[in-house]
Amino acid sequence: MNRKKAVVFLVITALLWSIGGLFIKLVDWNPIAIAGARSGIGAVIMLLYLKKTLRSIKLGKIKLLGACSYASLLILFVTANKLTTSANAILLQFTAPIWVALFSRWFLKEKPAKSDWITIIIVLFGMTLFFIGDIKSGNIAGNFVALLSGIAMAGVIIFLKLQDEGSPVEMTLIGNIFTFIIALPFFFLSVPSLKSISGLLILGIFQLGIPYILYATAIKHVSAIEAILIPVIEPLLNPVWVFLFTKESPGIYTFIGGMIVIIAIIARGVYQQRKNNLCKPNSNIT
Repeated sequence: MNRKKAVVFLVITALLWSIGGLFIKLVDWNPIAIAGARSGIGAVIMLLYLKKTLRSIKLGKIKLLGACSYASLLILFVTANKLTTSANAILLQFTAPIWVALFSRWFLKEKPAKSDWITIIIVLFGMTLFFIGDIKSGNIAGNFVALLSGIAMAGVIIFLKLQDEGSPVEMTLIGNIFTFIIALPFFFLSVPSLKSISGLLILGIFQLGIPYILYATAIKHVSAIEAILIPVIEPLLNPVWVFLFTKESPGIYTFIGGMIVIIAIIARGVYQQRKNNLCKPNSNIT
């Protein structure tokens, strides 16, 4: 795959990811059941892509821990979307790189750099604005759940880095299966409408299954800067789709805090990549 095609794949991935908040809002069902049904459908898509049976996938400690983190991420993110605004849910999840920087000392034996600490302080300030703005609106619980989804996402990133063998799609596949199994009891609490079933199919196929395949395929063929910047389309567009179709709008504190978080994360990623390029001046993506 050439770089141009990989960039197109990443853009499509981010666009498909960004519809998650909207369709989670539109599906009238228990959030854990939504997460499980979406994962069950996504798992089928991933199995078809891998062209493997479940028995052929090698399970290891790292892969299982990563799958558990991924399952937690899926359940927490869907729950957060039901308890708070989609903007809060996605932007607080977007703090994941900061938690990666904090946890890397223990899991990856990497000491956070000065730039990491500066970014952490800025992001914490941005996160504070989310909670200040929602004190009166009753969204505090949802914000905490969204924050936990960011920590779970950091776990996924860390375990993907620790994984020595196997496709990253395998870890997410197992995580989707875990999510489906966890959600099974919640499927019988109520019956979703035909409209909700349509939304679940869109979530499972187009928002979860296909995008992760595109991401896993494209990520090796783009520069690290592109890998950082292009996925930012998701948190930017997610609340836009929700506003256009449901009229749910983020508050001013959410908007300001979200911009602070996004700019800080992007700046850290760009700075880190430029710093790495100074150490490896001849590294290119072909």
